[in-house]
Amino acid sequence: MSKHLQPFVILLAEDEPADAHLVKLALSENRIDAVVQHLVDGREALEYLRRQGERFATAIRPDLILLDLNMPRMDGREFLLAIKQDPALRDIPVVVLSTSEVDRDVRDAYRLGAAGFISKPLDVTEFIAEIRQLTDYWLSLVRLPEYR
Repeated sequence: MSKHLQPFVILLAEDEPADAHLVKLALSENRIDAVVQHLVDGREALEYLRRQGERFATAIRPDLILLDLNMPRMDGREFLLAIKQDPALRDIPVVVLSTSEVDRDVRDAYRLGAAGFISKPLDVTEFIAEIRQLTDYWLSLVRLPEYR
């Protein structure tokens, strides 16, 4: 059960449509009450967070960012560096969801300020279970600051 009075907002930065669909499916299968804002690269996600342009003028600050590492234009590493250097954005927790299992990628993500790193399993059932554990933690267990 969520401790949040308002809908939990997740910003999903993922360029692969199939992976984005899988995250949304996992949230739905687990009956997670969350609003998912899906953007296709780090640059677009940064514009959303900074409410740049007419498209993002009314963007809702996310409670959690799920971030792919390998995206065009601005990858996950560049995105992490940018938001963790921005005083207005640095406290938003970011969890990396990546197909990478390379230890260097894991270390880089944490060094750049990620709150967690999950390697996407190939098995859909396993992935859905991991998203349930992830959302149980972020929606039910931890306390996040209120910005709305």
